[in-house]
Amino acid sequence: MKKKSMLVAMALLLGWMGCRADEGMWIPMLLKKYNIEDMQKQGFKLTAEDVYSINQASLKDAVVGLGREGYPFSHFCTAEIISDEGLMVTNHHCAFDMIQSHSSLEHNYLRDGFWAKDKQDELANPGITASILVRMEDVTDRINAQLTPEMSAEERNAKIKQVAARLEAEAVKGTNLQANIKPYFNGNQYFMSVFKIYKDVRLVGAPPSAVGKFGGDTDNWVWPRHTGDFSVLRIYAGKDNEPANYSPDNQPYKPSTFFKISTKGLKEGDFTMVFGYPGTTKEYLTSYAVEQIQDIENPHKIAIRTAKLNIINAAMESDELLRIKYAAKAASVANSWKKWQGEIKGLKRFNTVEKKQQEEQAFRQWAAGKPAYAHLLDQYKSLYDKRKDLILAQAYLTEAGKQGAEIVMWSAKVYNTLGSKEFINNPEQIRERIKAAAKEFYKDYDPATDCKILVEMLKLYNENLPAAWIPAEVQAAIAKKGVEAYAASLFKNSVFASEEAFNAFIDKVDGKSCRKLEKDPAYYLYHSIDLFYADNIYPELSRIENEVKVLDKTWLAAQMEMHPDKHFYADANSTLRVAYGKVQGYVPCDAVYYKHFTTLAGIMEKDNPEIYDYDVPQRLREIYEKKDFGRYTQDGEVPVCFIATNHTTGGNSGSPVLNAEGHLIGINFDRAWDGVMSDIQYNPEICRNISVDIRYVLFIIDKLAGASHLIDEMVIVD
Repeated sequence: MKKKSMLVAMALLLGWMGCRADEGMWIPMLLKKYNIEDMQKQGFKLTAEDVYSINQASLKDAVVGLGREGYPFSHFCTAEIISDEGLMVTNHHCAFDMIQSHSSLEHNYLRDGFWAKDKQDELANPGITASILVRMEDVTDRINAQLTPEMSAEERNAKIKQVAARLEAEAVKGTNLQANIKPYFNGNQYFMSVFKIYKDVRLVGAPPSAVGKFGGDTDNWVWPRHTGDFSVLRIYAGKDNEPANYSPDNQPYKPSTFFKISTKGLKEGDFTMVFGYPGTTKEYLTSYAVEQIQDIENPHKIAIRTAKLNIINAAMESDELLRIKYAAKAASVANSWKKWQGEIKGLKRFNTVEKKQQEEQAFRQWAAGKPAYAHLLDQYKSLYDKRKDLILAQAYLTEAGKQGAEIVMWSAKVYNTLGSKEFINNPEQIRERIKAAAKEFYKDYDPATDCKILVEMLKLYNENLPAAWIPAEVQAAIAKKGVEAYAASLFKNSVFASEEAFNAFIDKVDGKSCRKLEKDPAYYLYHSIDLFYADNIYPELSRIENEVKVLDKTWLAAQMEMHPDKHFYADANSTLRVAYGKVQGYVPCDAVYYKHFTTLAGIMEKDNPEIYDYDVPQRLREIYEKKDFGRYTQDGEVPVCFIATNHTTGGNSGSPVLNAEGHLIGINFDRAWDGVMSDIQYNPEICRNISVDIRYVLFIIDKLAGASHLIDEMVIVD
C-alpha cells in the first residue's frame, strides 16, 4: 500500500512539473537544442537559425524591448519593426504615457488620436529607449568559478554582482553596445544579453482612445475583447545608423530585417508564436508562497486599490480635464488591481495550493535520505510563517503609504534629490531639472482628488493592521484630529500641494532646504512610514527573502535532479523569450464556449454613446454602415482580436504574434481573466493570450486615420 501511494504521488508530481503543450517561455538561443523539433511538429515552418542567429539577420533583430533611460534592461513593453525605415508597432497602452504627455485640451490626442502626416510631424519622447538584442551568452561557469561554498548569501550576492559587472564591461569594451547579466532558473544559471540601445523613439500614430482603449477598464483582462490596442512608433538613429541622442538631424533607423505582415487570415488550430520580453513569472513557487498570495497579499492590495480607483473614477467622470490628467494613472492602478482578482479566481478554481501540497508530499518521499533536500520544505514553512505579518505590513506601507497619495511620493522624490551629492555639486543644474519635473507633475495633478485619496489610504491603514504594524504618524492622523482634518491640514501647509507654492519654495532652495522639508507635513508623513519600514519591516523581511532565494535555487535544482529528462523553462525576467502555441477558443464555465476571434460587428453591438468606454467614434460608425472594409476582412467581417494558447505575461504587451511562416499576424496585449493565474500556474484549458489582429490595425490606419502612407512602408503578404 505504501509503495502504491508513493507511485501515485510521483505520478502527480511528474504530471504537474512536466511542461505541457503550449506552456513555457523559452530562451531563443536554446531553441535548437530544446524546442525547434516540437515547434515544427506543431506547424512552424522556419528553423531555429531563422529565429535566433548571430551570423545572419533573424527574427530577433526585428523584436524591440521598450525601456526608459537609466533602466533600459527593465523592458516595460515589447515592440516590433515593420518597415525598412524603423517603423514599429506596439500597444496603445504601452505608448499611453507618450500620447498623454503630448496631449492638452487644445490637442487631445488621447481622445482624438494622433497621426503624423510625414516624418517631420513625428513626436519625440525623451527618456524612451528601444533595445535590440545582438547576442546572448551563457556565463554560468565564469560566475560560479568565483564562488565558494564557504561564502554567506550576502558574500555570494556581492561577488556575483562584481563578476557580472566585469563580464558586462569586457563584453562591450570598445563598442556602443550595452550588456546585462541576469540569473535564470532561480540562480542556477546566468545568461548575458548584449544590446544595441536606441535613444530616439518618436510617436508616429495612435488611434483615439475609443479604439485603442475600447472597453476601458471594464473589458481589461476580459474575453471576448474588441480593443484596437496599438500605436505606431519609429526608431531614429544618427547618420551612421547607430544609436544617438535626439536630434532633428537623426534619420529613420535602417534595420537588418523587419516583419512582413500577413493578411491571409486565421483559423482555429493555427500555429502561433509570441516573441518578446515577458516581465516576471513565478511558476516554481511552493504551496506556502501561493497561499500567502491568494489569501493575504492580493486581497488587501485589491481593497486598497479599489478605494483609490473609486475616487479617481469619480473625478474623471466629473471633468474632462481631470479625465486627461488621470487617464494614465487610472489605467496604471486598475491594471494590477483587476489582474490580482483574476489570479485569486484562477488559483482557487484549479486548487493550486492543494495540488502543490500533493506535489510537495511526493517530493518529501523522493527527498527522504537525501541530506541536501530532506528538510527543504520544512525550512520553507518556517520562513513563510515568519513572513506572513511582515508581508501584510509591507503591502499597506507601499499601496496605502508610500504609493498612496501622490503628494507623499512627490515630496520624497524632491527631498531625495535635494539631499543628493549631485545637487551639492551642481545646484543650479539640478534646480532646473526639479523645475522641469515639477512642471510635468503638476500638469496632471489635482490636489482635491489627491486629498480624498490620502483620507481613504490613512483610514484603510489604521483599520486593517494591528497598531504594532502602523507607523506613528499614520496612527496620529486618526488620534489627533481625525483623518479628514489631518489631510486638510496637510494640504493647507505643505509646499507640495500646489505648483505655485512649490515653485516659490524651489526658487529659494539652498543647502538648508532639506532641513526645511523635513518639517513639511507631506514629507513628514512619508518619513514616518519610511522610518518605520527601515526599523521594523525591512531588516527581518529582507533576511527572510534572502533565505527564501537560497531555498528557491536549491528547490529548482532538486526538480532538475528529480527529472533529468525534462526540459525546464526559466521564469520570465524581462529578457527575450519565445512562447508558442495555437489559436484556440476555450470553455470559461459550464455550457459556455468562447470563440477564438471577435469582429467589428461586435464593436457595433457594444456601441453606447452614454458610456465613455463604449462610445464608438462617429467616423467608424460611418465606415461600418458603408461596409467600406477594403481588403481587411475574413468571411465578410473585419477581424478585431483573437486568442491563442501562448504563455505570456506583463512585458509581453506589444509583442509580435507570428504565424508558421514568421509573418506578423497580431500584436499581443492581454490575457483572458479566467487564466491570469498563469504567472503562477499555467493551465492549457483556460490560459489564453489576447492579441489585436493585424488586419484590424491596418484597417484603422488606412480607413479611420487615412494614413495610407504608413501602409505603403510595410510589406504585406497574403
